[in-house]
Amino acid sequence: MPSMEDRTDFENADKGFVGSASQAKIKDASGKVVWDLDAYAFLDGPCPDTANPSLWRQSQLTAKHGLFQVTDGIYQVRGFDLSNVTFVEGDTGVIVVDPLLSSECAAAALALYREHRGDRPVTAVIYSHSHADHFGGVRGVVPDGAEIPVIAPEGFLEHAVAENVYAGTAMNRRAIFMYGAELPRNAAGQIGAGLGPTTSTGTISLIEPTLLITETGQEETVDGVRIVFQLTPGTEAPAEMNFYFPGRRALCMAENATHNLHNILTLRGALVRDPRVWARYLTEAIEMFADQSDVLFASHHWPTWGTQELTAFLHEQRDLYAYLHDQTLRMLNQGYTGIEIAETIQLPPALEQAWHARGYYGSVSHNVKAIYQRYMGWFDGNPAHLWELPPEESAKKHVEFMGGAQSVLPKARAAFEAGETRWAAQVLNYVVFADPGNTEARELLARVYDRLGQGSENGTWRSYYLQGAAELRGDKPSETLDTSSTDVLMALSIEQVFDSIAIRVDGPRAWEHRLTIDWNFTDLKEEIRLSLGNGVLTQSRAHDGTPADLTLTLTKPQLLRLVATQDLGDIRADGDPRTLTTLMGLLDDVDRDFDIVTP
Repeated sequence: MPSMEDRTDFENADKGFVGSASQAKIKDASGKVVWDLDAYAFLDGPCPDTANPSLWRQSQLTAKHGLFQVTDGIYQVRGFDLSNVTFVEGDTGVIVVDPLLSSECAAAALALYREHRGDRPVTAVIYSHSHADHFGGVRGVVPDGAEIPVIAPEGFLEHAVAENVYAGTAMNRRAIFMYGAELPRNAAGQIGAGLGPTTSTGTISLIEPTLLITETGQEETVDGVRIVFQLTPGTEAPAEMNFYFPGRRALCMAENATHNLHNILTLRGALVRDPRVWARYLTEAIEMFADQSDVLFASHHWPTWGTQELTAFLHEQRDLYAYLHDQTLRMLNQGYTGIEIAETIQLPPALEQAWHARGYYGSVSHNVKAIYQRYMGWFDGNPAHLWELPPEESAKKHVEFMGGAQSVLPKARAAFEAGETRWAAQVLNYVVFADPGNTEARELLARVYDRLGQGSENGTWRSYYLQGAAELRGDKPSETLDTSSTDVLMALSIEQVFDSIAIRVDGPRAWEHRLTIDWNFTDLKEEIRLSLGNGVLTQSRAHDGTPADLTLTLTKPQLLRLVATQDLGDIRADGDPRTLTTLMGLLDDVDRDFDIVTP
């Protein structure tokens, strides 16, 4: 553990402070508060016994808010959302880098910047990567109808919207737990996510890129500012890039090198990231930019100043991901499973002593399991785990074998009181899954989760445990984050829209149905045939010429309205309209409120 006496991060987090907003609460058009700058004011005090001191320290740093100067002509607003927004001053205006998650927060950040730096127009936007907290606030900084460059890495749009189509419902549900979205902001509740305070709850928007970065070394001059780009696909996001400002000797590392160990696989769920290429792109960034840079900044946390300091920072970040990757592979090739590796792996002493390598957002434990999963999949090779009983049935049999709930509960309570919280959580989870109505087991498990969460150094682990405890006590969180805004939906390709329908088809109910629908899009000049057979909805642009059961002539906006309302409205329909009714009747509704900690 690094020394708590080391105040370098606090000095850097305060460096360049210009000022903050006079109004603490940021509201949407209806008056709902979407962000409160004062929500984490309680962190000013000493760490209580309800929080891990290391996470408390990190949360104190990420809660600092306001406008900060990074270097001449580059400013950041930090603490207005989970992420940072950066303002790069050009010849005629300002380039906005990563405009936060919510339009309301982005607008407030721009207003703060202009209050201190003048009413400069926004002359370009850069999206560093395809996660919503780096593009969702764009309409808060770009006026309607403005024609300015919007720059993004190749593949940005596909990946920015795909997450919200295929597994978006489940991811958003779990994100509530990952960020502790409905926990109180206090010393016993949510104190920060490690990467930033938490996610805002305003309006998510999207403007499609107009300029794609397609290769490393590509240079663009934007509003008189020369920028050199480095593509880093498959790192922290499927589409991501770092970039360098030669005239300012400033390097932006997007989300590839921040002041914590990041996720190889997030607790909300995502595709497993590749720590091998992540480390290699960090090596490339060192070789391309480090010795030419005086300051390094990113889309989260605070900058690192000094060529020697930022180079050392990048080396340690690179070694962090490379070490986890290589040692996990070394041990799995010796026959260890992901769980076993996670319990035994140790970071090198130099990384253990680096604050920026601490597991505040990702963790060594779940990252190692993710690397194992990337290479080996869910099966650990033990045949006993090949065809296990599902959780509810397994729990009932476990509890029966252990002598029933009346026998398990006293033993679990004794384990909890003896500090064996991980074991207590495991056995009490059996009791709750075997009998969700057992209030004594639910409350005891909630107490176990309280202790596990409040002792955790990882912000997302803390939130997940505490949100789980709240659900066990009857405070079931509701859906709070909606990533399917109009902008995001309009950015979907037609193929992605039809994919979103296909994954909702109830296969068994659809087995005996056969139907075809031709879709003629007048605005896109596309023709697509949907065919249902064997419970599978397929799409094709070519077919054998046989007539469809139904032909629809429409535009993409009409398609989106049809999917939402299941009403043809003014869409031209030739053939049997009951075909569409049949198809829509075979679709399952998504459950945005499914249980997490109970069956």
